[in-house]
Amino acid sequence: MVAFLATDPDDGTAEAAASRARSRRLPRAVRVVAGEGTVVCARCEVAERMIPRMRGLLGRDGLGPGEGMLINPAPSVMTFFMRFPIDVVFIDQAQTIVKIVHSLGPWRTAGARGAAAALELPAGTAAALELEPGLALVLADYAPAG
Repeated sequence: MVAFLATDPDDGTAEAAASRARSRRLPRAVRVVAGEGTVVCARCEVAERMIPRMRGLLGRDGLGPGEGMLINPAPSVMTFFMRFPIDVVFIDQAQTIVKIVHSLGPWRTAGARGAAAALELPAGTAAALELEPGLALVLADYAPAG
């Protein structure tokens, strides 16, 4: 299993990061930001255990703007029984994009050599944000609006 560490570049405290490093699990939701500060996914659910990884986005009618799911570990994904297309961004252990599959429709599979996790986004998001292989992503703590 690959352990990603969620960090907030603006947060100088190492205590929370050290606590998560010991647990080896991410929070239930994170914010995904591209290296230059572009928010890729404002609220990204994290699926690291077996059942949530298998369930993924099943039973949903779609993803709203700013929503997504990070599946870890996941060098490949399948969209069997899904109702809508998604963009899949495969990332490696260094949180760098290794491959992007645009608008992967239901009943399809996709994978990437060297991928450690898959970020599932609403179809069209990767192109709209001009994501490309080699771009580094940062997983930051999710802070609900309010």
